[in-house]
Amino acid sequence: MKEKKFSVWLRLLWMFLKVNILSPSGPASVGFLYEEAVGKIMTEEQFVEAVGFSNVLPGSEALKLAMFVGFSAGGVPGVFTALLGAILPPTVLMLIVAALLQQFQNEERLTGFVAGMSPAVAALIVVVAWELFHAGSRKKIDHRVMLITLLSAIAFWFEIPSPFVLLGAGILGVVLFGKRRIR
Repeated sequence: MKEKKFSVWLRLLWMFLKVNILSPSGPASVGFLYEEAVGKIMTEEQFVEAVGFSNVLPGSEALKLAMFVGFSAGGVPGVFTALLGAILPPTVLMLIVAALLQQFQNEERLTGFVAGMSPAVAALIVVVAWELFHAGSRKKIDHRVMLITLLSAIAFWFEIPSPFVLLGAGILGVVLFGKRRIR
């Protein structure tokens, strides 16, 4: 039994190391984590729930998501294993980037580099949003899902904080869907 738990912890460590090394940005890592976790250590419904709760609660979404996935798969030790895998790559990369930025902080190329990255980050956010929307609506796009999406987009447009938008969308989902699940 201990061997099985140990293998789950190793799997969690490897999964979060891989996700955080190959896609160090938050929104991009959610899409990659989806591919790594759903069907292997958790269901799609659990994953969508984890992403929703990690956005409602205060703090880093990536770390909250690691804790949720780690606990679902490996209990309390799984939380610490997933957190180690989630914290180690960005910490090392940040130390390297900070050292490099100190050396090149006054160069024009750095400003151009950052300006070039901004549209790519926006594209990553759109792709992850589409994947989550598609996962939530499944094969058939329901008018209720479209209504929640539209109202959420309007709320974000008016700069309502994301925890309030997500909480409101969840409450609206309870009202609109009741006990029936999205197919």
